[in-house]
Amino acid sequence: MSHPMFERHQGLLQQAVAAIGTRGFWSAYPESYRAYGDNAFESGRVAFEAYRGAQFYLDQPGVSGRCGEEQSPYGLPLSITYPRCSDDSLIAAAKVAMTAWAKATPDTRAGVLIEALHRLNAASPEIAHAAMHTTGQAFTMAFQMAGPHAQERGLEAIANAWRVMTQLPPSVRWERSHGTAANANPPTVLDKKFSIVPRGVALVIGCATLPNWSAYPGLFASLVTGNGVIVKPHPNAVLPLAITVAAIRQTLKEAGFDPNLVSLLVDDANAPAVRELALKPEIRIIDYTGHSEFGEWLETTARQAVVFTQKSSVNCVVVESTDDYKGMLRNLAFAVSLSSGQLPTRTQTILVSNEGVKTPEGLVPPEQLGRDLSFAVGRLLDDSARAAEVLGAIQFPSTLATLDSIQDEASTNGSILRPSIPLQHPQWPQAKLRTPLLLKASMKDGDIFGAEHVGPISYLVQTSTTSASFAITERIARDSGSLGLSLYSVNPVIHGLAEDVAMRSGVMLSVNLTGGLLFDPLAGFSDFHGTGGNRAANSCQTDTHFVAARYTIGEVRVQR
Repeated sequence: MSHPMFERHQGLLQQAVAAIGTRGFWSAYPESYRAYGDNAFESGRVAFEAYRGAQFYLDQPGVSGRCGEEQSPYGLPLSITYPRCSDDSLIAAAKVAMTAWAKATPDTRAGVLIEALHRLNAASPEIAHAAMHTTGQAFTMAFQMAGPHAQERGLEAIANAWRVMTQLPPSVRWERSHGTAANANPPTVLDKKFSIVPRGVALVIGCATLPNWSAYPGLFASLVTGNGVIVKPHPNAVLPLAITVAAIRQTLKEAGFDPNLVSLLVDDANAPAVRELALKPEIRIIDYTGHSEFGEWLETTARQAVVFTQKSSVNCVVVESTDDYKGMLRNLAFAVSLSSGQLPTRTQTILVSNEGVKTPEGLVPPEQLGRDLSFAVGRLLDDSARAAEVLGAIQFPSTLATLDSIQDEASTNGSILRPSIPLQHPQWPQAKLRTPLLLKASMKDGDIFGAEHVGPISYLVQTSTTSASFAITERIARDSGSLGLSLYSVNPVIHGLAEDVAMRSGVMLSVNLTGGLLFDPLAGFSDFHGTGGNRAANSCQTDTHFVAARYTIGEVRVQR
């Protein structure tokens, strides 16, 4: 008998599986907050306000106190505390909870988890305010990235894992004959039983800028394959994942399972817990999103676990020619401004050859491209309300310090194309808004533009040829890591070269994006985030390996 939650969501699961197979456009959850009711923004704000200055409740084992140090980039006092729990207690409780969960069918696990996503989707307005005031994203982006887009990534992980797991027959009778002669031995008959065996307790280490969007694939992939999960958020982006964990725990409890299957581990900068926890033998799966240094430490040190990492990246654009120069400029201006350059998919390095950009109106020299891009950024951000929605707020003082340091140095060598200036947020006067810093560079400056600079910092690099531009992108992918490469060209030969470069470099290639396409750079059920082909990521979310590596196959053979 199937679980009622599976029966409730079976249709959605089948649609998700079909979408994974076709890779076309399909959306499970509306991405506009207006679709969640006329009062969605205000109701979400009221729910978020209830968390401020309060103790976030989670009935978890091993509580030894409370902690919390989140700071809103918009200047709003948060003062939220969370239970501080013993990691050993969370591990022990997860192992107990896994006993019944691992014995449940893939149908049951998928149904319960999709029900949790359904409830999280309904809570998207409050999650959006939580994400906005922890990450610094503007409300619309926070709603999409922490709400429906993250939920779709979780659903994709569930559907992909369910599809793979259900391809395995639960049992089979294996029979081998020994010839047809009258004196032949009787056939050998074995009854074989196959089982999905979870690896063990999983650890999801959240990032500061995209807490839900980056965590949901690993979180739901581990859960649906039978593993328990400990979620360790970034100290400044706890609330979105705390709401997530609370919703999953409540759903598990109502479905008849132990809620300690998933738990929240909160630490702070003065008492970090993750390094010790990551090396414990009970931790068998780790999902990490964040800076490369710690990600590479996990890859090389946490040998007892299967480790999936999404790390730092330097994403490049090669500009050779275009049939829509203004559209290209609008998109580049948006790309260098979006979320103040704090997302892993941001555009940092733009390369153009000395020959300039071929357009229907004639050749545009590199110097003119720099002036035109600076002007396009100015037009994009000339309205304060629009600028606030595009830029969001800068999350950390260290990002501002880096920005100011680079700008001060650039002002002495004349490399500034457009300075970064403060803007006033129309609603949050304490928010730190800065326009993008655009710098010009040459090929000899590779150590500068080839390194990651978090924040609104971009480089326009003048190269000798387009081939040299491609060579630079390959080197950056190899040495620093890249998630994406963009190309503007109307030349089919250049397209072919770019595809070869992208395949060798292990990056996603985007060609001639204009209009609003960069507003949603990665589409659930269609695009793959990361390839595992360079230093930016050792895995791809969410391909078959991403889900299947979280379990082993158990087999029992009985002779009949």
